[in-house]
Amino acid sequence: MIDDLEYNTEREHLIIPEYGRHLQKMINYAKTRETKEERNKIAKAIIAVMGNLQPHLRDVPDFQHKLWDQLFIMANFEIDVDAPYGEPSQEEIQARPEPLKYPQNFPKYRFYGNNIKTMIDVAVGWDDGDLKEALTYTIANHMKKCFLNWNKDTVEDDVIYKHLFELSDGKIDLKNTEEDLSDSTSLLRTKSKYGSKSSTNKKNISSNKKKYTNNRKRY
Repeated sequence: MIDDLEYNTEREHLIIPEYGRHLQKMINYAKTRETKEERNKIAKAIIAVMGNLQPHLRDVPDFQHKLWDQLFIMANFEIDVDAPYGEPSQEEIQARPEPLKYPQNFPKYRFYGNNIKTMIDVAVGWDDGDLKEALTYTIANHMKKCFLNWNKDTVEDDVIYKHLFELSDGKIDLKNTEEDLSDSTSLLRTKSKYGSKSSTNKKNISSNKKKYTNNRKRY
């Protein structure tokens, strides 16, 4: 009895393991039938079994088409049957997809992020006016916030204006402007304000838990 034991490592490789080994044996049996009429009959029975294994997909469009394609794949495209959707192309199914083209951005000032360059390009494309000026100062203030996230100390407005001039290729120049950006201390204070608020909420929750546990009665 020990000599007759079969291990999965010694068995035939399953092309689509989700359907199991018995279905693979049914397809291998259909391939050995001599007449095409008998192969077609067995193939339809196999498709019915495959559909019963996934009943939630019966109403999905092209589900039968997918099952027939999987039948040819598990048969290694070596079965001669009359499929209602035709025999799929082995080269097309086994073709590897083209690699995705990920954007490779290497910004000079990484602490600003990649989106800041897109925002600057949009501002450069706008016509001169109050709307463009408002957008420009909004971008500069956002750059200052990003700088403070990277460097917890204060930052001078001249540094932000210089970086904005470089990132816009010299098309946005605020070096000689008389308007100031948001104060660094106010930005940091706003940040700590929310942090203290969350910490006080945590303290209140923990104190309520203590009160609740102290008021529990033991029976």
